[in-house]
Amino acid sequence: MLRFDHLAVSALDLAEGVAWVEAALGTKLAGGGQHPHMATHNRLLGLGDLYLEVIAADPSAAKPAWPRWFDLDTFTGRPRLTNWIAGCDDLTAALRASPDGTGAPVALQRGDYRWQMAVPKDGKLPFGGGFPALIQWQGTLHPARALPDSGLRLRRLDIAHPDADALRGLLAPLIQDDRFAIVQGRCAMRASFDTPSGLRVLE
Repeated sequence: MLRFDHLAVSALDLAEGVAWVEAALGTKLAGGGQHPHMATHNRLLGLGDLYLEVIAADPSAAKPAWPRWFDLDTFTGRPRLTNWIAGCDDLTAALRASPDGTGAPVALQRGDYRWQMAVPKDGKLPFGGGFPALIQWQGTLHPARALPDSGLRLRRLDIAHPDADALRGLLAPLIQDDRFAIVQGRCAMRASFDTPSGLRVLE
């Protein structure tokens, strides 16, 4: 029902987040833009069938009357990997199979891209973000196909949570992808990438 779509790195300042990712992965980001509905902006990195997004609140936009996605309104500290996003062909059906708090569909667009995304009422995804944000792209356009290929590929995403068994049980019937694993521990994410200069890590 679900497929791996992209990864999100949250930052207090977009330029700071971009610089951190570029230094960690040894490559330049490209593309991106603004999300008026959420008052956020981003930059992107192509990873073959996936992409990586650095996202932050947009200081040039008025704060929305609703919580921003990825719990950005309460985000503090250094840039870091905070979320993963799973795509689907039927967002309504995917939400029925997801835990409470995964969100309600919101229609969004950025330039020519149009999509629906499940956004939690309070901005906080289940399992501290260990459960993915759900997205359904409208039409055939997708950032991963439009971005320059960085040559980087995701090797593994480790998602740590204190209740790893419960999270693993929820995800097992929804998505099959050997690039991610649910592990026991404090809420955290760690992504390993194969790059032209060897293995690189974001966490």
